[in-house]
Amino acid sequence: MILLGEILVAVGLEIFLVPNQVIDGGIVGLSIIFSHLSRLPLGLFLFFLNLPFFFIGYKQIGKTFALSTLFGVLVLSIGTFLLHPVDPLTDDPLLATVFGGVILGIGVGMVIRYGGSLDGTEILAILFNKRLPFSVGEIVMFINVFILGSAGFVFGWDRAMYSLIAYFIAFKMIDLTIEGFDETKSVWIISDKHEEIGDALLHRLGRGVTYLKGEGAYTGEDKKVIFCVVTRLEESKLKSIVEEMDPGAFLAIGNIHDVKGGRFKKRDIH
Repeated sequence: MILLGEILVAVGLEIFLVPNQVIDGGIVGLSIIFSHLSRLPLGLFLFFLNLPFFFIGYKQIGKTFALSTLFGVLVLSIGTFLLHPVDPLTDDPLLATVFGGVILGIGVGMVIRYGGSLDGTEILAILFNKRLPFSVGEIVMFINVFILGSAGFVFGWDRAMYSLIAYFIAFKMIDLTIEGFDETKSVWIISDKHEEIGDALLHRLGRGVTYLKGEGAYTGEDKKVIFCVVTRLEESKLKSIVEEMDPGAFLAIGNIHDVKGGRFKKRDIH
């Protein structure tokens, strides 16, 4: 899957983005800029700029991650070299931005989902995070704004704006690829009618529930907290059930990335 993901990234770069002078963020974006300025193959910069982060990843994260990253970067470098002579599918910068961003994002998401990496920006941000009062996400964003802004001086400001669109599309596609389209939600419900709500969720929604013991901080009264996990498509039905049983119930819903074990199995809603 890492191999397939890296091939998709190479296609997104060499068949769509690079020929239209649209870049991505991170090390990939820097590699595109350096390749354009030096006229050297993109794959050389992808490999050598990521090489220091291979050793950092080996020490900071582990051997398996580092080897997966090295394999992925090698495949990507070779893939961009082989695809470079191939003519782009479109000369329209908007079409190249959209489709290149989608393909690139799916490829990167597959690589990350199966334990690899192709960009040392996140590793660099983790190291800076220990010394600076900023989160990893804020540091990554700052680095990418600097890189994408540099594209304005190299390729022109219209291409920099296209690059920003491609980066946003790829970012969203990475999330969809890692988490999947069928998102799961964790649900907490506090109500005096916990038994009625729990029974309705069990029989009408087809979801198992767990009762947790709680205590009101203000009143000191014992409370029962209902916990369950539903899919995104079941969220509306759950809300209507809770509203029907107890309009004053406290309801909190959050996104979760993965669910394993237990009895999380889809049943028919009736």
